[in-house]
Amino acid sequence: MNLFNLLKPFLGITSFFRQSIKLLKPDSAKSFAVLFTFGLCLSLSFSAFSPSYAKSSTQSSDAKPIANTSIAAVNVVRMGYQKSAVLALVKQQGTLEKQLSPSGVSVKWLEFPSGPPMMEALNANSIDFAAVGEGPPVFAQSAGVPLVYVGNSSASPEGLAILVRNNSPIKTLADLKGKKVAVAKGSSAHFLLVQALSSTGLQYSDIQPTYLSPADARAVFEQDKIDAWGIWDPFLAAAQKSGGARILRDAKGLASWREFYVTSRSFADANPQLVKQILESVDKVGKWAKKNHRQVAEVLSPQMGIDVASLELAETRRKRYDVLPFSKEVVAEQQKVADTFLRQKLIPKEIKVTDAVWKPK
Repeated sequence: MNLFNLLKPFLGITSFFRQSIKLLKPDSAKSFAVLFTFGLCLSLSFSAFSPSYAKSSTQSSDAKPIANTSIAAVNVVRMGYQKSAVLALVKQQGTLEKQLSPSGVSVKWLEFPSGPPMMEALNANSIDFAAVGEGPPVFAQSAGVPLVYVGNSSASPEGLAILVRNNSPIKTLADLKGKKVAVAKGSSAHFLLVQALSSTGLQYSDIQPTYLSPADARAVFEQDKIDAWGIWDPFLAAAQKSGGARILRDAKGLASWREFYVTSRSFADANPQLVKQILESVDKVGKWAKKNHRQVAEVLSPQMGIDVASLELAETRRKRYDVLPFSKEVVAEQQKVADTFLRQKLIPKEIKVTDAVWKPK
């Protein structure tokens, strides 16, 4: 096979991107969907030609079972995590390392600011496992990322909300019409915002979405440069405790705000026992966290730069620390997220969530 044939798929992706971007307005929802899809495809194209990708694939196919406590096709499991999520506690306590050590498997931790970058890393074969909210896996599946859901947490809708400043004239969701609302693209808060607007008869086009990370959004929110902010705990609790914000609408009745545990299909199929051990470690730490709100707050405070009191408030309403198997109810919830994003033209194509639910062989 000559070089042109090898590069033909990549050239096709580039051509699609070049033609599509001409049709899109800057910062539009549709442009985000195309850019997200292109970014994932691009990372996958380069990964396919990289030495590390080839080495990883060879290791997986040639691997033999390690010890008796785990059948693993890898020597290192790469965990993607966010400072505010349960995996941060698993990392801090070293629970996973202790569980996998007898199997000869080590753990590498990689930190991310939010879920969407983790999905890109999963697609690029840079991580093996991650915990994210509702939105990121939907965007990723629509973009062709070969992810699978291997579990989920309980719902915590009280920990996800749309905030306004205490002195804001905005009193109802209807008052958001024409206003600037900050939200992280592709996040759980993004879904909440779409649902909240729809519940009051507004379209997504009726507002001015401002796509920002939690840290950047908090800065402009406190400077009164945006009118509202869709955000989750513990950033939500920190804004409340600062005395400058009030909840306009939380996610109760609109979004579940669960944690979803995801990996690549190839990793899960090659390492079913390892996936089980990871989930067991998460569940063990989760059971401890549910009974020790203050201690969890004290552990996370120096990592996040958020005061203990704010974190403790977040912990009292957080139920996202357990591990549950995917149920029909949860599949239906995620399908609603996907269908909602599709109607809003935030994702490029229809998906079936059931196609991404892992079924161990």
